[in-house]
Amino acid sequence: MPPSLSEPALIDRARAGDMEAFEALVEVHSARVYGALRGFGLEPDEAEEVTQEVFLRAWRGLRRFEGRAQLSTWLYRIAFNEAQRRLSRRPPPPGPPGPSGEDPVLSLPDAAHHGPQAQALDQEFVTKLREGLAQLPEEWRTAVVLRDIEALSTEEAAAVVGLRPDAFKSRLHRGRMQLRTLLEPYLDLDIS
Repeated sequence: MPPSLSEPALIDRARAGDMEAFEALVEVHSARVYGALRGFGLEPDEAEEVTQEVFLRAWRGLRRFEGRAQLSTWLYRIAFNEAQRRLSRRPPPPGPPGPSGEDPVLSLPDAAHHGPQAQALDQEFVTKLREGLAQLPEEWRTAVVLRDIEALSTEEAAAVVGLRPDAFKSRLHRGRMQLRTLLEPYLDLDIS
């Protein structure tokens, strides 16, 4: 598959049954879908399995993809629905997500040029952030993950979860405020 093909061209070719074009789309989007699934609360093994299910559903439904939203938004919608199905079949996990470093959901920019102490602090922050996210109610965590970690626009994120933008903004605000409260002791923020 020529690397110069645009995403719309890959989508068109995949719709016509070109498996190589679809594989190129999977390669572009799979890490982000996996990361979103981890952010929605799935464990690493579950997220890996559900990522495969998301792309299987996408392959089967690609002909119905209308292109009104970006492909990534459509994939996040499928991922959100699949995560909700998976989460509804099991009790919530007893503690924070798995050990840090296992997944790309939460990571800081490459800090290889920082010293060991700075790298340790970066990793500690990621761990605390992951623990804070795990304590948020599911709908608030989902809003924070889609908007602040996956960097979707408010409109795109609202479409993923099936809400009006104003309702989504409310969840996002509540999630951000609760996360700030949870992280405040760690960050030693002065909010006066």
